[in-house]
Amino acid sequence: MVNNKSEQLDAVFHALADPTRRAMIARLAQAPCGITELAAPFDMTLAAISKHIKVLEGAGLVVRNIQGRNHTCQLDTRPMLGGIEWLRHYEQFWNQRLDALTAALLAEDAAADQANGN
Repeated sequence: MVNNKSEQLDAVFHALADPTRRAMIARLAQAPCGITELAAPFDMTLAAISKHIKVLEGAGLVVRNIQGRNHTCQLDTRPMLGGIEWLRHYEQFWNQRLDALTAALLAEDAAADQANGN
């Protein structure tokens, strides 16, 4: 059974719920980058960008490396594994339900064909 109470899982889903943070993750998937470079595509203040980065850091999805005044962000995808496991659990649930629906519809079609003499 999947652990639905995990604070880490909650933090990951919260972080991924925002389109700005998902765009940041997509950018960081290409290569680590500085805060200014990460902020460039967004029409928001650096303070707002910093808040988004802190949410990503809190979820463990971003690691910030600081050298002097330079802050470089790097993606860490390991926390996403909990979310993937959670989704896979429910994927199996829906696949079973859809397979049962398919079987029921095929049986219904076969019964209708038989009743019609086909």
